[in-house]
Amino acid sequence: MPRARDLRPRHQQIAAELRDLIMRGELKPGTQLPSTAQLVARYSAANATIQHALKALKDEGFLDSRVGKGVFVRDRQPFVIDASAYIPPEPGRFRYQLLTVDNVVPPTDIIEGLRLTPGATTIVRTRLLLHDDQPVELSASYYPAEIAEGTSLVKAAKIRGGAPQVLADLGFPQRTFVDRISARPPTVEEVETLDLPDGTPVIRQLRVIYSHNEQPVEASVLIKGAHLYELLYRQITETESLEP
Repeated sequence: MPRARDLRPRHQQIAAELRDLIMRGELKPGTQLPSTAQLVARYSAANATIQHALKALKDEGFLDSRVGKGVFVRDRQPFVIDASAYIPPEPGRFRYQLLTVDNVVPPTDIIEGLRLTPGATTIVRTRLLLHDDQPVELSASYYPAEIAEGTSLVKAAKIRGGAPQVLADLGFPQRTFVDRISARPPTVEEVETLDLPDGTPVIRQLRVIYSHNEQPVEASVLIKGAHLYELLYRQITETESLEP
């Protein structure tokens, strides 16, 4: 089988190399990038190609231009967060915007994750997570209708303590979870809702949460801009609780 070749435009290749240096800490926040002429020589590229690469990284929030001084790595690294389906709101930092609450027949992967019979319905709560009022995550959380009906999960309003508290109060505390992580190009809705820079892929996280006896009680699809996030997983010991 022939080896794959990188057929991306040259400016995307250069942006990818600079992005990698920033994300792994080789180019630290506040570091000034080499001049355009130096980058032209380093990458054997045209001036316009370098400018196009730098613009892409500025749009993603990795770089910042300072008039008369040059281009610098911004003091903003990707969010390193627990790979959680629910981030507690923090005043001035994280907040949720509830978009919709619907009763639907869910997609196939949700049906399989929740072990539902074909045609069974779920309550789905769609939310937008904002950080400093900038959209960073689009999520859809599905709950079996037989569990959610008659609870605050079906109401188009914010839930005090979040869905984990509602499930715990119903006798379904979180015990374990399984994540499936993938990356792909975004849909039109995701580009527009998350205000994604051109060419930015998304991380798709499908999390199924289990309660007692490995009963699935929630399945969430979380879509994140890949330029913003690093997901942190931690091993939970037997003496630690998985409950929020």
